[in-house]
Amino acid sequence: MASEQKSRLVQLGTLVSDWTSKLFAHPYMQVGVVAFCILWFAIGWHADTLTAALSILAITLTQMVLNGQYEREGEAHRRDVAMHAKLDELISATRRARDELIGIEDLEEEQIIELKEEAKQAIDQQGERAGDPQERETAKAAVELAAAKTRKKARAKA
Repeated sequence: MASEQKSRLVQLGTLVSDWTSKLFAHPYMQVGVVAFCILWFAIGWHADTLTAALSILAITLTQMVLNGQYEREGEAHRRDVAMHAKLDELISATRRARDELIGIEDLEEEQIIELKEEAKQAIDQQGERAGDPQERETAKAAVELAAAKTRKKARAKA
């Protein structure tokens, strides 16, 4: 959701959440909260009031952190979609690339692993023709890394 589509109230809430979560995440603020609690008990004020205030603060801060995380995940998803579109374009523009790799991020993990193995075999065959084992190993490592990232994303979605 673009910021132009959000209401001013949502934009303000997002700004306040971001600022507050960053403020309370700072180590000095954490030390300050502990010092405040110690001071509260040293003065002898009612612990029930402090407990209620800290509970409300914890719930509010949790919601603010979750709001910030939601915003970051939205941005990360947008970047992932853009990266996949760029990669799909590169695959379709390269004559020697296999078009069936376009959009594989939407396949099941087993299908992706199958395609990965096929890609590794193709790299082996190409490397044998080229005669450069270092190039072949580098390409295989790149395929392996991409497959590991894809598996991690697939598990995260599950």
